[in-house]
Formats: sequence, structure tokens, C-alpha cells
Amino acid sequence: MADTDPIVWSSARGANVLDVDGNVLVDLTAGFGVASVGHAHPAVVAAGQAQLGVLPHAMGDAFPDPRRIELLERLAELTGLSHTILGSSGSDAVEAALKTARMATGRDGVLAFEGAYHGLSYGALAVTGYKTGAFQAPFAAQLGAHVRRAEFGGELPSLDGIGAVIVEPIQGRGGVRVPPPGWLAGVRAACDQAGAVLILDEIYTGFGRTGSLFAFQHEGVRPDLLCVGKGMAGGYPISACIGTREVMASWGASKGEALHTQTFLGNPVGSAMALACIDLVVNGELHARAEEYGDWARRRLARHGNLRGRGLLLGLELPDALGTSRALFERGWIALPAGEQGEVLCLTPPLTISGAQLEGFFDVLDEVLS
Repeated sequence: MADTDPIVWSSARGANVLDVDGNVLVDLTAGFGVASVGHAHPAVVAAGQAQLGVLPHAMGDAFPDPRRIELLERLAELTGLSHTILGSSGSDAVEAALKTARMATGRDGVLAFEGAYHGLSYGALAVTGYKTGAFQAPFAAQLGAHVRRAEFGGELPSLDGIGAVIVEPIQGRGGVRVPPPGWLAGVRAACDQAGAVLILDEIYTGFGRTGSLFAFQHEGVRPDLLCVGKGMAGGYPISACIGTREVMASWGASKGEALHTQTFLGNPVGSAMALACIDLVVNGELHARAEEYGDWARRRLARHGNLRGRGLLLGLELPDALGTSRALFERGWIALPAGEQGEVLCLTPPLTISGAQLEGFFDVLDEVLS
């Protein structure tokens, strides 16, 4: 194996990863934002194990189970949105939202944004604007022509013929880009005027990552549809498209054959783990901790350049983010570059990362960049 080959993970706990060779590394990615409460949190693991011994699987949309019902109620309570379509990935949530918007408005057009990352399955890929030359080009002829694009944070075009506007409150993989204050509220107003559905993709930003429970709360903007996933269940693949009663009513009553479903929709084990993870975030006020540690990081890293983001979704602009990432990895720290040109070092550690671990990272980064 080459020296630059990836390590093979053996186990992980909190912010630490152990590889098969016995090396311990600190994960500043939280496994792409999934391990919001840390890897293998005992409460999340226990919830999954308990449910696994009782009912590991139900039947998609056909028969619910108590954990799924509890999760749906909890999501409604936390978001103020009443109806949810569960899925297994972020792409699932995005595609459920796009379908819902089409049902609600009868319009095919979708406005998405340059640099946006919404997933790589076909429906999600069509609205992804991140590295389109790499991700979209091989499949362009099969993606359709229903998507228009606009500059993220810039002036909005006409929404004539547009049924849905899909946007990340903060672009994650696209470079940890934060729009100007008031811009998201302007998108909301434009959707209201045009009768378009506003979809907020909070798969990356949701559940405490940015310093509030959801990023849309920073500006008090209420979406019609909210996509969440990643950090919702602490490691289990589950996602949700949560919407208003009015928009979700467009699906109508069941006629015996579901228009949108999947075998593992609302899996009982995933629902149990999500409930445990959400309780840890909310009851432990991990969103407040993310804001506190994000402010600390901003002060500590100011000497190295511009730090983008909010809470513990941060991107440090660097001349060679990829080289810095490799140098950190050699010293036992996992952090990845992001952005169209790989121009930022992206930091999304577990919200439970210790102060000592964070201080250790600051010291190592000082060494690498000196």
C-alpha cells in the first residue's frame, strides 16, 4: 500500500478514530457531519441495540411502529412543520421534497444555486451545482432541463414557471459559504410572491451544527419543506423531508398504492437511534456548545486567514487547503478541504469534542502553517 492510501477504520468513540494498525486520530469531520454527538455515543448505541432485539424492521409505509410515530411527533415539535416523509439518505429527503413541490404547485421548474450540494442520485444530482463538470457531465443528457441556476447569495432571477426553490442556508461542501444577512428572508419573500415552494436543505446544517437547532432559525425564515439527515441519528442512515400541512396535503389520501415509498422507510432501529440522538442534542444544548466553540475557533484561527461559517460548521480559507489537510493527517488529525477549488479547510467536528482536543488541533495547525 502507498503511504497516501486511506486508513482503514477499526473503531471510533467520541471524536477519536482507531485504525486497524492501532493508530488513534481525531476526527474533525464527524464522519461527514454524521457523528453530531460523537462516534458510538453510548445512549445512541443502547437505543439501537434495544430496538434491534424487539423489532429491527417494519414494512415501509404500510405499517408504522411506535418508534417511528414518536420520531414523527418529535420532528414536528422541533421544527413547527407538521408532516414528514422519512428516507435513508440526504438524497432521499431532497427527492421527496422535489416531488412534493411538484405535487403542490403543478410546475416543473426548480431554481437551485451555483455551488450547491444536494446529493448525487439522479433527482438530487439535477439540482446539485457543486463541481458540475465532474458530477453532472457524464449524466447530463438524463438529468432533464427543468433546473435553473442562480448565484448563491446574489440577486434572484424571475421565478416564472418555478415550482420550487431549493437552497442550503449555508453551503457546506460548496465551501462553507454563508449568504449575506437578510438574503434568505428575501428568498422566502420571492417564493411567497411567486407561489413557489421554499425547500431548505439542512442535511448538513441541522440539529445544532450552526449554533441553533436549525440554521433557518438564525434569520427566522420558515421553510415550506425542510430536508434533514446526517447528524440526526448519530450514525444510522436515516433522513427526513418535513413540511407544512398545506404543502404536504398535495399528496392526497392514500388510494392503496403509495406514490412515494421505500422498503426501509422509517426503519425502527434508525428511528430509535434518531430519537436518542436528538434528545442528546436538545437536552444537552449542544447547539449552544457549537456556538461557543465556533466563537473560540474564530478567535484562535484569525491569524491564519478568513474563517467562514457558523457554529461548528467552519471553513478556513488557505492557499493550499489540500496540502494542509495531508499535513494534519500525518499528525493524527482528520480534516478535509471543501469548495469548488478546494480553497477551504472544512471543520465539522462532533459537537461533543472536548476543549482539550480542540486546543490540541489549534496548536497542531499553528505548527503546520508556521
